[in-house]
Amino acid sequence: MPRAGLTPAMVTEAGAAVADEVGFAQLSMGLVAERLGVRTPSLYKHVTGQADLVHRIAVLAATELADCIRDATQGRSGTQALTAGAQAMRTYVKKHPGRYAAGNAARPTGPDDPLIAALGRVLASWAAMLHGYHIDPGEEIHALRMLRTVLHGFATLEAANGFQINADVEDSFTWMIGFIDHGLLSLDGSR
Repeated sequence: MPRAGLTPAMVTEAGAAVADEVGFAQLSMGLVAERLGVRTPSLYKHVTGQADLVHRIAVLAATELADCIRDATQGRSGTQALTAGAQAMRTYVKKHPGRYAAGNAARPTGPDDPLIAALGRVLASWAAMLHGYHIDPGEEIHALRMLRTVLHGFATLEAANGFQINADVEDSFTWMIGFIDHGLLSLDGSR
């Protein structure tokens, strides 16, 4: 019988918090059980194992990230949307590095997997960041991949304290957004 009050969502939230605190690579069912004050076997009544837990954390992370970017870009377009959305992603990754890493480690398991919908929301949020740049539809996928690659790289390096050169990281971030903005504006076919 599952512990009263314990749910798959609670186990997922606890797993996400542990991953953020100790790092995704260190996430274990034992640490999650400890966090929840239960014995490890009790977790298997709510998730089937560590792979299932990671998958659930990935869905949570993608949903949260999509919401953060959506909220930041609401009512904005072009440079303002790019800047706000990029900052929102950067902030999310710094605040939640473990769950963000889980989100990048999981893969959809089938057509009804909730991860597909969650990742679709992230993609829609990134596409909203590009709204206002008037990118040719045939080039939009390239712009989306570039945007994901650059923002992911910057945010994960920063979260891991990977910027060791004595220069202001904020200045680098601002410069990077300006560079991306300039490149995206050069694709504007409506001019």
